[in-house]
This record gives sequence, structure tokens and C-alpha cells, in this order.
Amino acid sequence: MKLAVKVTPGASRNALLGWHGEALKLAVTAVPERGKANAAVQALLAETLRLPKSAISLRRGDTQSQKLFEIAGLDDATARHRIDEALR
Repeated sequence: MKLAVKVTPGASRNALLGWHGEALKLAVTAVPERGKANAAVQALLAETLRLPKSAISLRRGDTQSQKLFEIAGLDDATARHRIDEALR
């Protein structure tokens, strides 16, 4: 499955913030340099979706706040359910 993400780097804490249209909005404490924020997003998604980090790969938006991640081993409905659980 593919997941659109809107990222706010340099935040005070790592957190899922909610849905922004079809994109998941989230914040990470890592700064956007040398892939640190991207790695933090990958780790946060892996934790939220209960998957290994290797199952989540960045497909688009390496240097932008709007990103597209590919999630292996999970269908859309299950991923959305796990994200919605984490948002509660």
C-alpha cells in the first residue's frame, strides 16, 4: 500500500497529528538534514503500524514535507485502522 504523509520536522515530540485530507499529518523531533527526519518518520510509522522499519520505504518527497511511503505486508484497511487506533 502507499501512504501519503505531511511531515513537520523539528517538533517538540514525535506524534501522529491526524488526517489532512488523504495524507497522514505527523511531527518528528529530528531535523530535516541528511535524512534524519525521514528516518524518524519511518521509525514512527513502523511503530504505529507494528511493522519492521524494513517494511516501510520512502518513494517520493525525500526533501519535501509532503512524502509518499510504500508499506509492505499491510493492506489499506488494516493500516488505516492501526493509524486511527493510535490517533485515539
